[in-house]
Amino acid sequence: MEYVASMTEQRLMKSLMQFKRLGWHQQSIAGCKPSEIRVLFCVKKGTALDAHEIKVSEISKQLHVTSPTVTQLLNGLETNGLIERHSDITDRRAVGVKLTERGMVVVQQAEEAFFASMRGLIEYLGEEQSNQLTDLLSKAFRYFHERDASMSYSAWNGEHEG
Repeated sequence: MEYVASMTEQRLMKSLMQFKRLGWHQQSIAGCKPSEIRVLFCVKKGTALDAHEIKVSEISKQLHVTSPTVTQLLNGLETNGLIERHSDITDRRAVGVKLTERGMVVVQQAEEAFFASMRGLIEYLGEEQSNQLTDLLSKAFRYFHERDASMSYSAWNGEHEG
């Protein structure tokens, strides 16, 4: 028997798919691809907490991608003068990464573009609906996060949904 989605299920799926097709989160900034911008943000965040550099392995962990993927992205960022890499004196396998001055400027441009986009959405929706949207998105995130955790737990224990 074929499953027929409810009107609400169909509308919700269509709304979510429209965001994917829109590609608003895939725009380049200062010549950097979105994946490179995410790495730059990660480096900024990692070096803001007392550290002067962040390790490649830490970037990999935070972005949930493999170290070779991070290394490939860092190669391009280094070529463009946005980051610097340094080998750890005590462990040659460990590599520290930090932003250059040019990298800091690109991160600032990306932050400004992102927050300008959010300000525009807030102006469009209004403060009340923006807060409602924030609450609903947070609630939806919790639902999917808890569902995924529950499904992982069930799979780990040999339980099957049915």
